[in-house]
Amino acid sequence: MSGHSKWNNIKRKKEKTDGARAKIFTKIGRELAVAVKEGGSADPAANSKLKDVIAKAKANNVPNDNIERIIKKAAGEGNSNAYESITYEGYGPAGVAVIVECLTDNRNRTAGDVRHYFDKFGGNLGTTGCVSFMFNEKGVIVLEREGLDEDTVMSDALEAGASDFQADEDVFEIYTEPSDFSGVRDDLEANGYSFVSAEVEMVPDTYTDLTDPDQILKMQKLIDALEDNDDVQQVWHNWNEPEEEDED
Repeated sequence: MSGHSKWNNIKRKKEKTDGARAKIFTKIGRELAVAVKEGGSADPAANSKLKDVIAKAKANNVPNDNIERIIKKAAGEGNSNAYESITYEGYGPAGVAVIVECLTDNRNRTAGDVRHYFDKFGGNLGTTGCVSFMFNEKGVIVLEREGLDEDTVMSDALEAGASDFQADEDVFEIYTEPSDFSGVRDDLEANGYSFVSAEVEMVPDTYTDLTDPDQILKMQKLIDALEDNDDVQQVWHNWNEPEEEDED
């Protein structure tokens, strides 16, 4: 059910401008730094959270030199940035459920920005827990379908410990329990698979369709504004995004 929406979202991120791509690199860099500090080690073999973020960085084409430099800096005493993890929940147009995960060094600034975006684009910021019950935390590994055999991929995924497998027109989606995610990803990587994306996500139980063009535009602008904010790491929502038609 989530295939089209998932792939559309990935394609939209792939087509980001160089400036937007640089912003993604910066956000992942912040995640790497936090993972080093919270995990107490710059060695991914001893820090599973760091290992996961490194895999995410590589899936987003962050250069290895950048990854190593950020980890070294975070492990040194000179880096005094103290980022706080905060999650906001709210509603987009027509009640679309939205979860916004942030890493910030200024809680007041981030809260003000997030509230402003919801208000500006036809939504409203809610209280903690108002929409998160509609989502489940799952490991999600996405592979491009081209050149792969569905039965083989499904067999390899389930053997590696995946909990669910879905085939879409463009991609294969492999789902895991959060605690199994790293192991499944590592096994598939060892089998020669490469991933379009691989991370633990908030997956909605049901999706909301928008038919009003104004609501669709506002929802897209809300997502874009949130993703463009330096403090926002992830935006999860249950909007069933329509397929985009090729413009060329």
